[in-house]
Amino acid sequence: MELNDFVREFSKQFDESSSKGIDSATRFQDLDEWSSLTELLVIVMINEQCHTQIFKKDIRNVATVEELYNLIKDK
Repeated sequence: MELNDFVREFSKQFDESSSKGIDSATRFQDLDEWSSLTELLVIVMINEQCHTQIFKKDIRNVATVEELYNLIKDK
C-alpha cells in the first residue's frame, strides 16, 4: 500500500467532515475527533488493509500519519 492509499484509508476512520483535512503530515492525535474508539478503528483498518498487526502502544509512539505508515512499512 502506498502512502496516499494509506492516508485515504486512514481518513475513512473519521466522520466525513473531519477527514477532509487529513494528509500525511497530520498530527492525528491532535484532531478533535481522535478518541480511543478511533484508535481501535485505525488498528482494525491496519490489520485488515495492511495485513500487519499493531498495538495501541505503537500508535502512541508516532505523531503523524506518515510516521504511522512508515512504522507499518517497517514491520
